[in-house]
Amino acid sequence: MRVDIPFTRHRLDNGLTVLLHRDATLPVVSVNLWYHVGSKNERPGRTGFAHLFEHLMFEGSAHVPAGDFDDHLEAAGGVNNGSTTNDRTNYWENLPAGALELALWLEADRMGFLLDSMSQDKLDLQRDVVMNERRETVDNQPYGAAYETVYAHLYPPEHPYHWPVLGSMEDLEAATLPDVLDFFRTYYTPVNASLALAGDLDEAEALALVERHFGAIPPGRPVPPVVVPEVSLAEDVPVVVEDGVALPRLYVAWHSAPQFTDDDAALEVLSSVLTDGKSSRLYKRLVYDEEVAQDVGAFQNGQEVAGSFWLVATARPEVSLARIEAAVREEVARVAALGVEPVEVQRAVVGIETDFVRSLERVGGFDGKADRLNEYHVMTGDPGWAAQDLSRFQRVTPAAVQEAAVRFVAERPGVWLSVVPHGRTDLAASGDAPGTDPEE
Repeated sequence: MRVDIPFTRHRLDNGLTVLLHRDATLPVVSVNLWYHVGSKNERPGRTGFAHLFEHLMFEGSAHVPAGDFDDHLEAAGGVNNGSTTNDRTNYWENLPAGALELALWLEADRMGFLLDSMSQDKLDLQRDVVMNERRETVDNQPYGAAYETVYAHLYPPEHPYHWPVLGSMEDLEAATLPDVLDFFRTYYTPVNASLALAGDLDEAEALALVERHFGAIPPGRPVPPVVVPEVSLAEDVPVVVEDGVALPRLYVAWHSAPQFTDDDAALEVLSSVLTDGKSSRLYKRLVYDEEVAQDVGAFQNGQEVAGSFWLVATARPEVSLARIEAAVREEVARVAALGVEPVEVQRAVVGIETDFVRSLERVGGFDGKADRLNEYHVMTGDPGWAAQDLSRFQRVTPAAVQEAAVRFVAERPGVWLSVVPHGRTDLAASGDAPGTDPEE
């Protein structure tokens, strides 16, 4: 199986990269804009700015008053969304092909003229919205702080993945209008952005429209480099958090490979072997055979400058997480010592191929063709990297999965977070690595 997203690449005089892909299957078009800025571009004491701007971008610019962005798109039959990660911020609009210029005008206005409408009142309003989002999704949500707790122990304070994408309450409260304006001027510029258009479009006409609306925006200043220190854990880090939860849950994370590497692919296959499907190793053992877990899942989180391999399991009532911890260590050690079966790798790769191809059936939205072109351009330098991306998984062998298990999980310390009900620290995992003796 091979995949391909034909494209042409252009660069405006102000530095904006433009990627064009024609797909006339349906009379729709997607406008997808990436800014190469995420929480990793922030600094301690000034966190949460990238996510804050995800909100501010929808609150009006010089020629588009607050509320009009969505009103214009909905009137044209379009939809839109955006998201922020550690590494990037993206915005997209899916709309009828005849409304392409509308989306370009809206995106260009907030790139070039957002600060013309910025005020202290607008900052205060959206800061309150973001802080309330943090209360709802993290502070007052069962298990809500688990991931950022693990990241805070997995990476040292100076590492760009140490702090959460949402930022801290203290940093959001301390943010001043000059701080926020300077952050925008640094990162939301043509030289730090790429624009992908996919769908039923004429490439020459589309490029002319992009030039008309974006060409006069100043390029912006050079983006400061991100300093990434070397990271490692000397030993396992056990963490216990008491929370308003009914069931104990174990979160484990190890340092692993960054995204788009062969190791990243092998680790994703390993996660599938361990927990995808009822016959996967840990799911079958913990949920069906021993009946000590409600659920269990694993995933490889390859990111731009580092990666982490995760396992999350929820215990059944009154079951100690130490029992789940022992099973996790035993199964990981078994893979490291004895390897995996070819059929397990084949099943995982087929599932990955299916999801990969299915996502490319869409021109827009998250993981659609426009989004993929931007992702590959920003993260690899080659917008046409889809075939290479898929081939990473097709090359994975049982030996590669075993080697990844040894190098990144079985022989490395990790962060072992136990989230337990209040007053039930007796249900926590030990976080200590006992000797293991896997058997056939």
